Parts: sequence; structure tokens; C-alpha cells
Amino acid sequence: QVQLVESGGGSVQAGGSLRLSCAASGRAFYTMGWFRQAPGKEREFVAGLQWISTAYADSVKGRFTISRDNAKNTVDLQMNALKPEDTAVYYCAGSSGGAFVVGAMEYWGKGTPVTVSS
Repeated sequence: QVQLVESGGGSVQAGGSLRLSCAASGRAFYTMGWFRQAPGKEREFVAGLQWISTAYADSVKGRFTISRDNAKNTVDLQMNALKPEDTAVYYCAGSSGGAFVVGAMEYWGKGTPVTVSS
């Protein structure tokens, strides 16, 4: 059974940091990504990895860093200089390949909430 389980969400003040972790079980993924969904908004891409290549949404470039540990089958998202507009539920997703878009991801975690207060 394939599972993606996120952890590390929480509440932080603006300017603070959080580190999210996603543990995958059941298979390895060539493509893994972090997405987020704020209340009343559509789910959007945040950061992604295809093997060792990384990609970031413009809104998080320079503040967020995605990394993976292939031995542990985990993907982390280090979030620094957090802003209130980063408040959302953050989801880990994986696929065999393809683009970093919601429709291309094959498996999803249940999400972990992040709240950034001003």
C-alpha cells in the first residue's frame, strides 16, 4: 500500500521557520512535490523534485528549500521567512514523472496545516 504522510506543520509568527517532512512508503517516486491550499483557494504548487532537479513557485523562491533522502524515502520542505500568505494546508505528492501540477500527481498525503500570524 502506497502512503505519503506529512509532519511538521504548526503555528509560527511571521519571519519564523518551519520544516515539513513527508515519509513515503510502498514505493519510491521519481517526482515528489509540495503543494498547498489556502481557505477558499485552489491547490497550488510550492516546490518539487525530479530526481535531483528542483523547482519552486515564484512566491517561495529564496525562502523555501526542498530536499530528499532517498535512503529514507523522505522529502523535506524547509520554510524560512514565513509570511501570513503562506498560511495553508501543505500536501506532499508523488508521481512517476511529469510536470509539477496537481493533475499530474498520482499519490497524495492528507496534508499538514501551517498557520503564520502577523
